Amino acid sequence: MRVLTPAQMREAERRTIEDYGVSSLRLMERAGEAVVAAIESHVESRPGRVAVLCGRGNNGGDGWVVARLLQEREWDVFGVLFGRTGNVTGDARANLERVRQAGVPLAEVEDDGDWSRCRSRLGAGCLVVDALFGTGLKRSLTGLLAAVASDVNTAGGPVVAIDLPSGLLSDLSRRDAPCIRAALTITFAAPKLPLALRPAPAGEVIVADIGVPDAVIAELDAPRIEVLAAETIRSALPVRPAESHKGDFGRIAIVAGSRGKTGAARLAGLGALRAGAGLVTVATPASCLDLVAHEPEYMTLNLPDEDGVASGDGLEELLAGQWDVVAAGPGLGTGSGCRAIVRALLDRPRRGSLVLDADALTACADNPDHLLGRSDAPVVITPHPGEMACLLGTTVADVQRDRVGAAHGFAAAHGIHVVLKGARTIIAAPNGKVWINTTGNPGMSKGGSGDVLTGVVAAWLAQVRDVATAVTLAVYLHGLAGDLAAREMGQTGLLARDIARQLGAAVARSTGQSDKP
Repeated sequence: MRVLTPAQMREAERRTIEDYGVSSLRLMERAGEAVVAAIESHVESRPGRVAVLCGRGNNGGDGWVVARLLQEREWDVFGVLFGRTGNVTGDARANLERVRQAGVPLAEVEDDGDWSRCRSRLGAGCLVVDALFGTGLKRSLTGLLAAVASDVNTAGGPVVAIDLPSGLLSDLSRRDAPCIRAALTITFAAPKLPLALRPAPAGEVIVADIGVPDAVIAELDAPRIEVLAAETIRSALPVRPAESHKGDFGRIAIVAGSRGKTGAARLAGLGALRAGAGLVTVATPASCLDLVAHEPEYMTLNLPDEDGVASGDGLEELLAGQWDVVAAGPGLGTGSGCRAIVRALLDRPRRGSLVLDADALTACADNPDHLLGRSDAPVVITPHPGEMACLLGTTVADVQRDRVGAAHGFAAAHGIHVVLKGARTIIAAPNGKVWINTTGNPGMSKGGSGDVLTGVVAAWLAQVRDVATAVTLAVYLHGLAGDLAAREMGQTGLLARDIARQLGAAVARSTGQSDKP
């Protein structure tokens, strides 16, 4: 199912009203009806009372419909308006007036004293309907509203949120923003972006049809955002033919490592092997070879070096290799040698894919346009937020404030695929499609996890023809492998090598069968 940004949802509603003749008042009525239906089917027993907390906007208008309909069904309802009646306009005002005419008790809250009188009516026996902000909130709750969120969360009664729990933002730079915690969230037409970007305090999420046509959703401008689902991964995983050989699963070169960072090269190579690549060669500085050549299953290639760092000279064998994929960057160093290698890889005629990570991205930061995609082969970059910020010439906070926008904008502008790492990794294709990954856990926040991912991305690019399919498989399975490792040993002691070790199990879990014959 497509995930919508708040702006896309507003556009969908506008088109529904203007092109299909559905009034905004009717959309609000349908939203309220959907919420009441969900309450009646999901709340186990009728609560002693229901408090409907409403803002002055359209989310509050939905709440007034809920209050009126529950009153008609003889529920004990009272409404709380955060503001004054005179400040409510449009359809929300029309539904507020209908609530008043229906005799629903109402209170207006503008300050702490007003709220204190209402708060005393909350408790374990009170159902709270959160209709404060929905998707209209652009900044964190502060002052009175932050206190309201805290009081609702500690009152002990169930909470039902309309569209989004109030306080939930898509701005991930505000990690501790106050937010109402809901047990049930009814969202309309499609899931909203903040619900997908983090483990949201939304409880069970119901997507309700309020009459926005599917054609309207389908025609919305990019980004086209979807959440990666297990079913999607299962259908995309290729079957390894019985009569196959190592050449069928790709020839990969991984350019990585330097003195003190040989582990990055080893982990990238191991990730590629464990993700199913047929032939893997790790190109590393000659002085690092003995430490890198640890895994017997991958081959190695010497790179001329200076003081343990690749010099950028003697690249003929690397550049002439018939690789299906070249991946570069893990532990490579940030000097002139790394920059020379990355420039040579970007400029060489190639028939395979190129994956750039870590130090290779740092080498591009002074001229990101060098990453512009070419028709002869795809480029995939796998930055963490700091590397993404360097490429964009901005700050980490700016990237985290709009992770989808950062990845989508860079992918579209440069014609490449972007994997923006972090909790809920974002995958952006140059055609405007975006995927949000939900596998993975905090235990993967360890050095080396990204190096394993580099190898995994390279391996799936070598095995699957479609780039977007390969990259989404890699990201999802890498996260799932981390989840399987955490289940086995907990998050605290989880290491990058444990992620690599579980990659085969992740594939088996995704296909519903074992890799074993």
